[in-house]
Amino acid sequence: MSRRPFAAVLAANAISIAGSAVTLISVPWFVLQTTGSAGRAGVVAFCATLPVIVAALVGGPVIDRIGRRRVSALSDLVCAVSVGAIPLLHYAGVLEFWMLCALMAVGGLVHTPGLTARGVLLPSLAEHAGTTVGRAASLYDAVSRGARMIGAALAGVLIAFFGAESALLLDAATFAVSALLVSAFLRGVPAAEPQPAAGKISFAGYRAELAEGWSFLTRTRLLLGITVMVMMTNGLDQGWSAVLLPVHGREALGGATAVGLLVSVFGGFALLGALLYGVWGERFPRRAVFTAAFLLCGAPRYAAAAFTDTPLPLAVAMALSGLGAGMLNPILTTVIYERVPEELRSRVSGVTTAGCELTMPLGGLAAGLLVDGFGATRALLLFGGTYLLVTLSPLVFPAWRTMERPVDRAVESGRGPAGPEPADQPGISRKEPALPGSAHEAPAPRPSAS
Repeated sequence: MSRRPFAAVLAANAISIAGSAVTLISVPWFVLQTTGSAGRAGVVAFCATLPVIVAALVGGPVIDRIGRRRVSALSDLVCAVSVGAIPLLHYAGVLEFWMLCALMAVGGLVHTPGLTARGVLLPSLAEHAGTTVGRAASLYDAVSRGARMIGAALAGVLIAFFGAESALLLDAATFAVSALLVSAFLRGVPAAEPQPAAGKISFAGYRAELAEGWSFLTRTRLLLGITVMVMMTNGLDQGWSAVLLPVHGREALGGATAVGLLVSVFGGFALLGALLYGVWGERFPRRAVFTAAFLLCGAPRYAAAAFTDTPLPLAVAMALSGLGAGMLNPILTTVIYERVPEELRSRVSGVTTAGCELTMPLGGLAAGLLVDGFGATRALLLFGGTYLLVTLSPLVFPAWRTMERPVDRAVESGRGPAGPEPADQPGISRKEPALPGSAHEAPAPRPSAS
């Protein structure tokens, strides 16, 4: 039993996510500064997120064959090159808009498999560290949110004093450090190494494995409901982070520093929410906590930005939103790992990630076009109203009630009669709470605002 692999993954995620938070603010700001167009910022967001869906859709079986450690490290190295090339080409005076879109697309294509590869290791790493999946998921999410908070604040300062180009160079360096940590400290962890194929490797076998992940998801009504709900909110959140908040910051809040501090406030309170859920969350009904947290983290920030032009009201809304968002991913991660067996984890994680991110390219593009066509205020109100309607779904559809009780995987997914779960499934918590997912921003569906 050792905590070093889990600690290494936490550190790698923290460093990588801090850098990604810098890019989350720097790229839209860079586009707005160099082109002045919210529509072009939306196009860049579209190019960055469309390949994510493709990668998540087909990546699950590939991750198992290549090995989760190798996929994670290679993903980070490619991201380091693609992000670092943007400022270097700009300094050389040869960066065209299509080059920026292409480099962001390359980063989007490889980033999600790396996140998935690290995320699906969580149950095995929790077992190695001698803790439950629920507590490990809370810590994993808390560290990620803390890193995002630090990265966002750092981005605002870097952009204000050194420009968006320097901030992007820092992100490239963080990807390289993350790759080094994963390569060095996950050696010897069986779940991180290539998984043997059941038969001869072929396209037909790969297609069958991919179909198995999709089949499990579509037969499991709660997982399907989670995926559809987070798919909608991820698209709305992409519009917020890639277009609406940067435009509002430029027009009403005084610049990138205010945007960075607001995102940092969100991240800080999300960290607090994750920690609070890790300590006390399992005492309360999952569905009630999940619904209240999602209602809190969604529409209020859109409304605050639409109706005010000063930082303080939006900062309060961002704090409340972050507090709610911090409680979501531990619930989603625990629910999904309870229901998905180890041998299907990468495949189901890949298809859930693809589903959850399906609307993200359209979210950024739609936000940019709406701002250019109708103004930022109307775009904010439309996005916020849609967010409110979507987050009411756990109160409406019966499948969400199954969050509250233990479940037999075979029965819920339609694979067979009820029976006791095997005692040797690795990484699946046996301790149910008394009363009982991201996106962004992994294996479990997760709100991207988080």
